[in-house]
Amino acid sequence: MKTKTLLTAAALGLSLSAAADEGQWQPHQMAQLQAELSAKGIEIPGKQLADLSQYPMSAIVSLGYCSASFVSPNGLVITNHHCAYNAVQNNSTKDNNLIEKGFLAKTRAEELPAGAQERLYITEAVTDVTAQVSGSLAPELTGAARYEAIEANRKALIKNCEADPNYRCSVVSFHHGMQYFQIKQLMLQDVRLVYAPSEAIGNFGGDIDNFEYPRHTGDYTFLRGYVGKDGKPAAYSVDNVPYQSKHYLKVNASGVRAGDGILLAGYPGRTSRYRLADEIAFAANWQYPAQVKTYQQIIATIDRLAATDAELKVKYASTVKSLNNRMKKLQGLLDGFKVTDIHAIKQQQQQALLNWINSDARYQQYQQSITELQQVIAAEQAYTQQTYYFDNAKRSDMLQAAMRLYRLAVESEKPDAMREMGYQQRDLAMIESRLARLEKSFHPTMDLAIWSEQLADYLAQPEAVRVAELDAALGLTPNMTKDEVSSKLAPLYQHTRLTTTAGRKAWLGKAANEFVTSDDPFIKLAVALFDKNKALELEQKTLSGQLSTVRPAYMQAIIAYNNTLGKPVYPDANSTLRITYGSVEGYPAKDGVYKTPFTSVKGMIAKRQAEYPFSLPQKLVDAYNAGNTDGYFYADLAAKYEPGFLCRLAGCPQLEVKAFNSVPVNFLSSADTTGGNSGSAVMNGKGELVGLNFDSTYESITKDWYFNPEITRAIHVDIRYVLWLMQHVDGAQNLLDEMDIVR
Repeated sequence: MKTKTLLTAAALGLSLSAAADEGQWQPHQMAQLQAELSAKGIEIPGKQLADLSQYPMSAIVSLGYCSASFVSPNGLVITNHHCAYNAVQNNSTKDNNLIEKGFLAKTRAEELPAGAQERLYITEAVTDVTAQVSGSLAPELTGAARYEAIEANRKALIKNCEADPNYRCSVVSFHHGMQYFQIKQLMLQDVRLVYAPSEAIGNFGGDIDNFEYPRHTGDYTFLRGYVGKDGKPAAYSVDNVPYQSKHYLKVNASGVRAGDGILLAGYPGRTSRYRLADEIAFAANWQYPAQVKTYQQIIATIDRLAATDAELKVKYASTVKSLNNRMKKLQGLLDGFKVTDIHAIKQQQQQALLNWINSDARYQQYQQSITELQQVIAAEQAYTQQTYYFDNAKRSDMLQAAMRLYRLAVESEKPDAMREMGYQQRDLAMIESRLARLEKSFHPTMDLAIWSEQLADYLAQPEAVRVAELDAALGLTPNMTKDEVSSKLAPLYQHTRLTTTAGRKAWLGKAANEFVTSDDPFIKLAVALFDKNKALELEQKTLSGQLSTVRPAYMQAIIAYNNTLGKPVYPDANSTLRITYGSVEGYPAKDGVYKTPFTSVKGMIAKRQAEYPFSLPQKLVDAYNAGNTDGYFYADLAAKYEPGFLCRLAGCPQLEVKAFNSVPVNFLSSADTTGGNSGSAVMNGKGELVGLNFDSTYESITKDWYFNPEITRAIHVDIRYVLWLMQHVDGAQNLLDEMDIVR
């Protein structure tokens, strides 16, 4: 019988803040962590890491959804293969599938446009603007009015920050609204694909190995940022020149060994470390199971149709890869909740906080805020359940495009400062790019199949969940089958012009009344749903406004509590620049198996099969078997590993394992990462690139909610494997010559 593991905060020596290698720290916090950095062997001072204009932080960049870093003075960027998947897909056709065969530009003239939507964002300044955003708001202001007041202040700050159009600015909430920081980023608009390995290397193991370990994936790709001849960001042009980055990471070809300290810098997406126990229960019992079911449905539909159509396979390759990743992560979270009772751990942490609050009259102010937070969360969860299937019922690229175009027309009738964020003048270029991107990622056959399936699922729900406006507009009735729904929808695709890029762009700049009188079926549907969508949006704003009052108060309690313990508190991840640190080390997996830190090319060749996703290019096998490994062979003849953080505290003996004699492929570290950290630079103590973060172990997936230092491990591509492939397999000597490689 399986039993749940209950690791209490006391047992781990944890407070409600960071312990061990936990923490996705804002750069300015690094000076407070100098003792921890020194203990890891990190030679770069914390004050230097806090300075975004200095090495290595000025070399860390964002793609907007993944992390990356400059590795040459000429704008060369390295990130994950799966992060650049859209760029590879954008240049692939059924007759020239670069996803399958890979791509290498031997000259800069051969580099390919990554896509109209692709950007490189270089963070230059992070400024505390809490006083300007929320400091002057009246305490009694709440709900949608508070939300709109905060948005107005954010938009004003962003407009002022973006006086120079070469910059993209954002005002982001930290500690769930307790603080706001303005992020100023130089935005490179011309991004090009330079080098991507074949899918057999870049995605070895496929979705089967996703979140698993041992792992043997060459998850890397090179891009390049270009600017105009004046050195300023510019849209794609053949006359543009490579961006001259102020700093770029040196690449250490000697890599790391077990026990070495590492730094990791990037843009982690979202974590929920400071959520309540009730929110864990809702996610585990309702939200995640519902999402897993939806993803499974869509993936099955894409796989079925793409199996016999090469064009559909290429167009939806990126979509299905993303969905598979999300689905497996959600399934891992559900499995993790069964193994480790995180709900109970959170309850214990909340009780410890309440005990502290009740211990002193000075802290009683926090009690009411926690009660109010629980009430708003209950309302938010009810809203999520009410709207989930309606949101899925709009899962059509054509309908989404029509709704976006109509909303843009409505918002454009307002002064720019009064428009919703996402529909301001600053957003027009990105909206146009998204409309153009559909050329490479949309097909009516697939869109109809996915939409019909989701509408059938929506129609199977209770009447209280359904939306009369949608049912009436499409002539839907309860419990219609997928085939019946499909028959209703098919004529819409035959009578719309939105299926072409020209047809979609033709609506840009049109007045809202032209949409109202249109006979295009998708435009008509967008108009019919507009008022309902706005009403639901108002409900969401009301909840967000309420949460912007009660969540910050809860975070103030947590920070005050940890101040009494002398512990800093890092904010939940929110896609902004963060730094974490850790050690190269394995972990005790399930069934008593200890997983060592490194995997090898030798092990990968032993794992290969004839068919994807475990096939390998013969040239890789031949290069290794011929002994062409000079400079990248890792010989660890005295390998001894300790099974993790808790074992070290208890004085456990080291484990003897076989000597490591091969080219390393992937390695593990205890660094604290999550989605968005994909492509993050993994650096040694000198700030030299030794790897790229790309995944986590299956046992680590629950770290979005709770960091367990005993088993939480991130998986990285070893830079020695990347360099070996470049030199001995793919012949990318032109790029090797461009980088600063040290040993």
